[in-house]
Amino acid sequence: MAERPQILQNFLDSLQDELKKAKIGPEAKKCIARVFEALRQPSPSGRNQPARLPACAHLADALATARGGHEALAASFAALEPKLTWTRRPKTDGSESANFTDGHANAMIVGPGGFEARDDAWVGVSLLAPHVRYPDHDHSPEEVYLVLSEGKFQHGDSGWFEPGIGGSFYNTPNIKHAMASGEKPLFAIWCLAPAGAA
Repeated sequence: MAERPQILQNFLDSLQDELKKAKIGPEAKKCIARVFEALRQPSPSGRNQPARLPACAHLADALATARGGHEALAASFAALEPKLTWTRRPKTDGSESANFTDGHANAMIVGPGGFEARDDAWVGVSLLAPHVRYPDHDHSPEEVYLVLSEGKFQHGDSGWFEPGIGGSFYNTPNIKHAMASGEKPLFAIWCLAPAGAA
């Protein structure tokens, strides 16, 4: 049986605690329940190689904002972050800002290519430098965001909205969505429940 590193378990426990406090609807609650039910059984550590990108220069500022009301989660992520592989989104559609390439970074914590490699539950983070617009995109797994910074989001036919620090929202499968930062970096955690997850 695989044994999960305590540094990862601390982060997942803090994340679950924060999501329990978030004001979310029944679909989001079911998605989160599926993700964390799958995560009860650890998977082997992934073979990811820790790496940072230029946008990570804004991580300290983003975490300072997150610590304002979410100290345990921010601290557990900061402890875990040196183990993560930050990557760029490989696909764009022209809706992104001109500074997108070096202005964003994503890291898979648990999931394909993550610190814990698995297919049945994905948890990761996105970081945007100030004044960056992420491209429109979609994916088949449903998704719940926990936002730990200022920033705005859009999904489906909605206008842009601001969840606020500690805000959370749900994306149905295959819905087009995007995010954008303002004067400060945007930092958000996402949980995806692929079809067939527990």
